[in-house]
Formats: sequence, structure tokens, C-alpha cells
Amino acid sequence: MNLDDPTRFSELDPNGMIERIGELSQQCQAAWTLAQGLDLPPDYEAARHVVILGMGGSAIGGALLQGLVAGECALPITVVRGYTLPAFVRGADYLVVGCSYSGNTEETLSAFGQALERGTCPLVVTTGGKLAALAQEKGLPLVRFDYQAQPRAALGYSFTLPLGICCRLGLLRDYSADLAEAIQVMEEQQAEIAPEVPTARNAAKCLAGQIAGRLPVVYGAGFLAAVANRYKTQFNENSKHWAFFETLPELNHNAVVGLGIPPDVRDQVVVLMLRSNLDHPRVQLRWQVTGELLQREGVMAEEVQGRGDSCLAHTLSLIHLGDYVSFYLGMLNNADPTPVETIAFLKQRLAEYGSS
Repeated sequence: MNLDDPTRFSELDPNGMIERIGELSQQCQAAWTLAQGLDLPPDYEAARHVVILGMGGSAIGGALLQGLVAGECALPITVVRGYTLPAFVRGADYLVVGCSYSGNTEETLSAFGQALERGTCPLVVTTGGKLAALAQEKGLPLVRFDYQAQPRAALGYSFTLPLGICCRLGLLRDYSADLAEAIQVMEEQQAEIAPEVPTARNAAKCLAGQIAGRLPVVYGAGFLAAVANRYKTQFNENSKHWAFFETLPELNHNAVVGLGIPPDVRDQVVVLMLRSNLDHPRVQLRWQVTGELLQREGVMAEEVQGRGDSCLAHTLSLIHLGDYVSFYLGMLNNADPTPVETIAFLKQRLAEYGSS
């Protein structure tokens, strides 16, 4: 496929996923403004642990927040992807944020119900559905946003709202300046990777071309580990493409031993190394040596660098680039990036078995 053919894009992307991807910076700004205007219960400021409930596109925002602030936030942040709330989450010391784009995610509803039973400080982030109805019925803080998209395409809200809520409650420092920088970086970057930029000068299109026909394995370290996860899921859903992710330095203790076998797989893999000059110095060295190991085994690898001065700018600039890469890879796969028919099938089959 010719990635410089806009007509083909419109044919394969009738629901406008490319427009949603291009709106990430606007989403982040709108979500931040919404969060700063919230009137939250004063007793929530005394929380000693933040627990974020979610699945898929709603959970990744919590994971990104967890990684972003781990080095400076005195409060632990736990992300729960599943039906069951951890046994230790009990009482008013726990701020439990139920995140569900639709408001109908069954795993999140289950865990959030347990949070209510255990007397935590509950808060809801959603566009509506059963979760919003429950919050209204119980008189709980409800952060409701209106953005029509697939959940994964609303990352600007699912990430920036929890960040803004924690800042609003005084649980984190003010991230206003970091976000302003990140938005500027994304806007500058978009001028280089948008659809109208030809492949010869478009890093996202070039990277998609290198991944096409191969199995991408995404490496990330520290605060970028969750970004590597985001790349993996975007390749799965937008590109309809197999993908996996690994985290550094952990992968240096196992994954590097299995690089060469089976050789048929090795020859079809491409490793994406999501790097930042803000990584720990020893991690920087590990990146160098890991690259040498990949080269020694004949595994194709590409480095992708974050932009800006802050961890937040590096996080969002890499996500912005990765989202565009996943779209272009979907085009090369002749796939509509919006529908996720297999997930719809799974939900239908589960519904046939009932809610018990």
C-alpha cells in the first residue's frame, strides 16, 4: 500500500481513527482543565494509597501514571486489572478510582463494588453507563467526560484525568508546566508524522514499513515500561497485528537468553527500543549492551527516542508517535483500525453465560 495515498486512508478508516490520534494533545488539555475545576471531598486529600481500577484502554492511563510518578510520589499507586480488589484495600486511607470509558466494564464494576463495601474513598471517571449511574445513586464524586471514540483513542482523558485528580487533591505536585511542555512537543511532532507528510520525511510511516510483515517486540524501561505496553496494545487493536512487550532491566535477566531460537522466529522479529535520556544511568548502559546482544544474534532492532525535558513529555511524545505508527501499520495490513470484532465476540459469548 502507498502510505502517501489519502484516498486509501479514507476507504480503510471510515470512522476517523486518524483524527482521534491527531487530537491527543487537545484531549490532554481538555482533561487537565476539567480536573482543575473539580470540587472533590476534602477528606479524600488524606488518602495514603491510590488504587486505579480499569481494563484495556482505561487501565493504561493508570499504568502510565504509576510509572510517571514512581520516582517522586510518596504514595503508592496500584493498578487493578480484574474482578477482585486486593485484600489490603480497605478503609478510608484508600482512594479508589474506577475508570471505565463506557462505564459498563464488568471487571471494573465488580472491583468497584467491593471498594464500596470496604469503606474506601471511591471516585468514578467515565463517560456514562452503569458506573456513572452507580456514582449518582450513591452520591459519589463523578468525573464525567464527553468524547466519542474507542476507549483506546481517549487516552488523553484516561491518563490526564487521574493525573489531574491526584494533583487537585495535593497527592502529587503541580504538573501544569510539564503538561504544557508535553503538549507543545506533541504539536511540533505531529507536524512531522501526520498523514500529509510523505513517507520519505515521516518517521512514523517509515517505522510502520519496517514492522510490516514482522513481529514487533517493544522494550521499555522505568517510566516508559507502560508506554511499551501501550505500543503493544495499539499494534494489536489498531493494526490487527501480533505484538509483545518486555521491560528493562528485567529482560536482561531472561529474555536475552532466548534471542536466537527458534531461528525462523528470530528472523521475523523487530525489537523497538523506547529510550529516554532521563533513564537511570545504568539502564542507559544496559540499552547499549542489549543492542549489542540483538545485533550479535541478528535480530532487527530500532531505537525510538522520547522528546522534551520532562518525563511527561517523553511519555506522551512516544505514545503520540506509537499511535501514528500503529495506524500506518494498520493501513499496510489493509485493516480498519477502529473495530475490534474479536473483543465484541468474546463479550457476546460471556454474556451468553450470564453475569454470575
